[in-house]
Amino acid sequence: MKEKILFVDDDVNILSSFERQFHGQYEVSTAESGETGLEALKNSGDFAVVVSDYRMPQMNGDEFLVKAREISPNTVRFILTGQADLESVVDIVNEGRIYRFLLKPCPPELMKKNIEDGIAQHRTLLAEKILIEQTLRGSIKVLTDILTLVNPRAFSRASRVRRIVKEFTQNMNLNDLWQLEIAAMLSQIGCVAVPDIIISKVYNNKQLLPHESPIFLSHTKVESEMISNIPRLKPISRIIAYQEKFYNGTGYPADNISGDSIPFGARVLKLILDYDSLLQSGENPDQIFEVIDKRTKMGCYDGRLVKALKEFTGPKKKYIQKEVSLNKLENTMILAEDLYNIDGDVLIGSKGQEITNYFITKLVNLEKSQGVKQPILVLYPGDE
Repeated sequence: MKEKILFVDDDVNILSSFERQFHGQYEVSTAESGETGLEALKNSGDFAVVVSDYRMPQMNGDEFLVKAREISPNTVRFILTGQADLESVVDIVNEGRIYRFLLKPCPPELMKKNIEDGIAQHRTLLAEKILIEQTLRGSIKVLTDILTLVNPRAFSRASRVRRIVKEFTQNMNLNDLWQLEIAAMLSQIGCVAVPDIIISKVYNNKQLLPHESPIFLSHTKVESEMISNIPRLKPISRIIAYQEKFYNGTGYPADNISGDSIPFGARVLKLILDYDSLLQSGENPDQIFEVIDKRTKMGCYDGRLVKALKEFTGPKKKYIQKEVSLNKLENTMILAEDLYNIDGDVLIGSKGQEITNYFITKLVNLEKSQGVKQPILVLYPGDE
């Protein structure tokens, strides 16, 4: 498949010459202004390389490429400049905002060589991104698998919240969703240090006693400190640290951060965590949004996210409920109700918990030692 290259210049003759030079070699797109270039980046998929003129009306090349990096961080950025602008462009390169600059007029063979270098850099960036994401996901799966064995309530909530966050943010067409999905997966691991009676209250939207709130909120600090030790996870650590922070600046942690200064992922996570608690308490959708709207007026949530959540109709995947025996459990299923041992006095798994191979192994071992209440009520994926 041919790589996609975007040329941005206010001179249509220059754009036409690029199209002629590289027709058949790359998938070439052109834009006559920074604004139309940004629209192309938003709407036309992943470009390997973008080459922009420096001097353009309304939005110069420097400003355009800064915004282009926000939209498409893995696109390799070049700038075309005249001799008079050389000093300014060198500063831009040194600040890391672009990959290279090219002097006008740029011979076709030199432009091609630099584009090929840019494509190689783009492939390196994508490969590194994939490696990091896969490595992190594998590491995090280990942590969450441990959590499901140690604290089923916490793992159940993390599973539910991750599913909602993933569907909700995909519905909003956001970039870098993997960071927020991982933050949701890890948002409850600190709850291993919180008494189960407190966790049960929070997860079911029950009022905590004054001395219980600090105990529960301490889990965010535990999680944030644990995760900050993992390379590349510091942004996720910050999301988790602020997951109990209200939009108006109240809540935990007690600092001066408020509004849009709160990490975007933390604002999403706070809203979805509270939304999940309302769902688990048995409220119907209308009642849930009455509560959320009331809290939003008090400054608890980002109103733009609340509006998006209202437009979001919930996870698109359809599930069928049925009863199965232990030996029929599969890792595509979800517990439809709390699961206890045969005597009914020990919680083994929590409603909404995803069933993993490790969890099935745990159940098999428990069945041999103390018995598991069967049949087990589960949800499994059905037709869309």
